[in-house]
Amino acid sequence: MTVFPLTGEHLALDLLNTRPTVGDLIADPAGLAAWLEEEAGRLGPVGVVGESEVAAVAAVREAAGPALAAVRRGERPPDEALRALNAALAAAPAHRELVWAQEGGLRAGTLRDADPARRLAAELAEAVAELLAGPRVAEVRECEAHDCSLLFLPAHPRRRWCVASACGNRARVARHYAKRKETP
Repeated sequence: MTVFPLTGEHLALDLLNTRPTVGDLIADPAGLAAWLEEEAGRLGPVGVVGESEVAAVAAVREAAGPALAAVRRGERPPDEALRALNAALAAAPAHRELVWAQEGGLRAGTLRDADPARRLAAELAEAVAELLAGPRVAEVRECEAHDCSLLFLPAHPRRRWCVASACGNRARVARHYAKRKETP
C-alpha cells in the first residue's frame, strides 16, 4: 500500500508531492490508482487506471514543477512547460451542464469530452493553471526539513513544515540533541 506523505493541499501541490525527495509514488497504475483514491471527490471518475493515465498524469506533473518554480521566483515559466499544460487542457475541452439532482435541486457541473487519460490530465492541468495564475502562488512553501521537498500552502504564516508531526518533530528532536551536545 502506497502512503502519501501529504494530501489535502491544493490539488496541484498534491500532484507535485507525489514525487518526494526519493521515488515516484505514482509511477505505475497501482500507485496512481491509490493516489486517485486518496484524492476522491476532487477529480472526476477515472475508472480503470492504466499506463496511458500514468503517462498523462506524469506529463502534467513534469510540466507543473518547473512552471511553479519559475512563477514562485517571479519569472516566466519555461515555454515547454506552458505548451505541455496548454496541450493537456486543450485535449479535453470542457463545458458546463445543468443537472437536476433530486436531493438538492439544480446543479451545474463541468463535463470534459475525452478519454479517461486526457480527461484526468486536463483536470490536473486546470488545477495547476488555477494555482499558477492565482493570488496565493507566491505563498507556496517548500518544507524546511533538510530531507524533505514537499510543497504546501500554509494556513498559518508561521508554518514551516509539510507535516508538523513528521518533519516538524524530526527538526525539534534534532535541535534538542544539538543543544544537549553543546552543553558540557
